[in-house]
Amino acid sequence: MEATQKVCAGIRDNRQNMSRLLPIQESFDLIQRDLKIGGRDCSIYFIDGMMKDEVMFKIMDSFLKIKDSDMPQDATGFSQGQIPYAEVDILGDYDQLLRNILSGVPVLFIDGYEAGITIDCRAYPARNVDEPEKDKSLRGSKDGFVETVVFDTALIRRRIRDPHLVMEMLEVGDSSRSDVVLSYMSNLADPEMLIRLRERIKAIKVPALCMNQQSLAEALIGTKWYNPFPKFKFTERPDTTAACLMEGKIAILVDNSPSAMILPTSIFDMIEEANDYYFPAWTSLYLKLSRVIILFMTVFLTPVFLLLMDHPQWIPAALDFVAVKDIVNLPLIYQFLILEIAIDGLRLAALNTPNMLSTPLSIFAGLVLGEFAVKSGWFNAEVMLYMAFVAIANYTEPNFELGYALKFMRIILLILTAAFELPGFIAGVLFLLVLLCTNRTLTGKSYLDVRLP
Repeated sequence: MEATQKVCAGIRDNRQNMSRLLPIQESFDLIQRDLKIGGRDCSIYFIDGMMKDEVMFKIMDSFLKIKDSDMPQDATGFSQGQIPYAEVDILGDYDQLLRNILSGVPVLFIDGYEAGITIDCRAYPARNVDEPEKDKSLRGSKDGFVETVVFDTALIRRRIRDPHLVMEMLEVGDSSRSDVVLSYMSNLADPEMLIRLRERIKAIKVPALCMNQQSLAEALIGTKWYNPFPKFKFTERPDTTAACLMEGKIAILVDNSPSAMILPTSIFDMIEEANDYYFPAWTSLYLKLSRVIILFMTVFLTPVFLLLMDHPQWIPAALDFVAVKDIVNLPLIYQFLILEIAIDGLRLAALNTPNMLSTPLSIFAGLVLGEFAVKSGWFNAEVMLYMAFVAIANYTEPNFELGYALKFMRIILLILTAAFELPGFIAGVLFLLVLLCTNRTLTGKSYLDVRLP
């Protein structure tokens, strides 16, 4: 039987069809509750653990008080006069009803009614709307997105009380049927971009969005392995999302993901953070300039140092102290590459270390890799110093994906500089500029374009 079949009037047929469509006997959390309402046989289907028990208890109590003479002739009359709840809908085919049941909405079948009645009293397990660990603000609000998309839209609406704010619900994934929300200001967002984006989301044919927003991003724009620069801006802060919406941008929210995808975007949007919105203009400008300078240093500091060590005659007399004075047991390029991998190893270790052990293990790792690595002759002190600066400076970049893209560019610069010296360094810089200029966002605009489409 196809799920698009229309709902039957007889309760027995509806029960048989639902038993074929849902593994009610096999799945313990799929509940079928048979009862009588107004003298008629009824069945209600729901998922255990995804429903507000108190609300459902009151609704069931009102059902059991209905008399035979109070029963309307159709489902519409019943929903309007006998259900003391706001979010009620009437659906006539099994496909829509299955989507509601599997998303946590209870569905009621009543004998004689050729429709199912949905009562949206679902309640998803959710954590508190605490401030994100990655994108913190000194003076801003301390709330953040969670994995429940309804809560996320409420956090945005709390900040923008404007009728032009639209939350458009779409669905992606044949199996997951994930809720995807397009959030935009109808009077500010570009209509053509909205149409293109809506059509592309509807055209996505995938079984499921297993990795939530990352799966959606790859389905929207495809994977281009040769260009590591991100094409979306991700943020876990509702205040940053609201500010972007007021600038005419579009936010994409995906259920089960505690962040918003912002577009259109550029590399200048990537380096922004929440503090830029909360401080005065001069302070904000200073913070942005400092972040840009540090960003350039993280990319070019170690390749330039390696180039100068290959040509010490280029070092001015005033900067002669930067040259390596100790014996170089291991070529500098190998030292840099080993430390690049070692830093990521420490980062992964810290990510998987229990909180009670993270502090002592961090101190131990710092001592071993800092002092003893130099004394053992594996690394030079200058190399350790510059790589320590790069490792710490990477955390000034609020965008995680952009930070790793720049890391890859730094490694390419190091390898080309070590292999071909000055021509290799120039070729690496040109390669970086080409990737930046040719990287196109979902809107088709240049990555370096600061204007809205």
